[in-house]
Amino acid sequence: MFLDIGGFEFNTLLIAFLVTLGAGLATGIGSILAFYRKKTDEKFLSAALGFSAGVMIYVSFVEIFPKAVDSLGGNRSAYFFTTLAFFIGIAIIALIDKLVPSEENPHEIRDVKDLSSEDTKKSLMRMGVFSALAIAIHNFPEGLATFMAMLESPALGISIAVAIAIHNIPEGIAVSVPIYYATGNKKKSLMYSFLSGLSEPVGAIVGYLLIVLIFGQSDTMMGLTFAAVAGIMVYISLDELLPTAEKYGEHHIAIYGLIAGMVVMASSLVLFA
Repeated sequence: MFLDIGGFEFNTLLIAFLVTLGAGLATGIGSILAFYRKKTDEKFLSAALGFSAGVMIYVSFVEIFPKAVDSLGGNRSAYFFTTLAFFIGIAIIALIDKLVPSEENPHEIRDVKDLSSEDTKKSLMRMGVFSALAIAIHNFPEGLATFMAMLESPALGISIAVAIAIHNIPEGIAVSVPIYYATGNKKKSLMYSFLSGLSEPVGAIVGYLLIVLIFGQSDTMMGLTFAAVAGIMVYISLDELLPTAEKYGEHHIAIYGLIAGMVVMASSLVLFA
């Protein structure tokens, strides 16, 4: 007899948690790339970020939003409440963005050599710590999005987890590089980078338990949650991934990555639906 939590078996929840954890810890990949490559491959990263945006935008509108409508009844009223929840999701992540100081933007891609002659060690340490905090805050709803997608469909969840993991790579660079130049300690830089990513699985579990404990497990609640998750992912794609992709690569590289992400996501849905 498997332990049941909110309508899902413990094993199902554990797998969803581990996939979310893996996506969160991709911040550490950013740290490793920063330390062992002299120059960030900006064109590749631009294409990868565009790819992530394509995956998340496509799956939000084509897969998650319609399923949310169906969960709420599939009628006109269901469409209205799905749309409302979608924009509430956007409002939540936009508010989080607003509360994070713009000067501590965690989505700035930094090369190790770019900071070798920057400000004092104290200011670099402050930059790295604030970036870690900002990323941790951002990763809460991202973790919930990955976790909920895994519960809905493993194929869908893994696709989103990969997209989120790619998204987390430049965030890891943003944390580790300034801390490394402030302390000269690679281990400490990696630790801060990994810790910022751990907020993703924490956000998944806390968010899920709050939904279950406060609202209970129902098709209505799951529909509203998925609609909000779709809004969160669309906002992340438009406000973070695409601007960053364009800043560090040619416009067309980002767009080609975006289209490739949509094609891959569409193909996977056709093959595994």
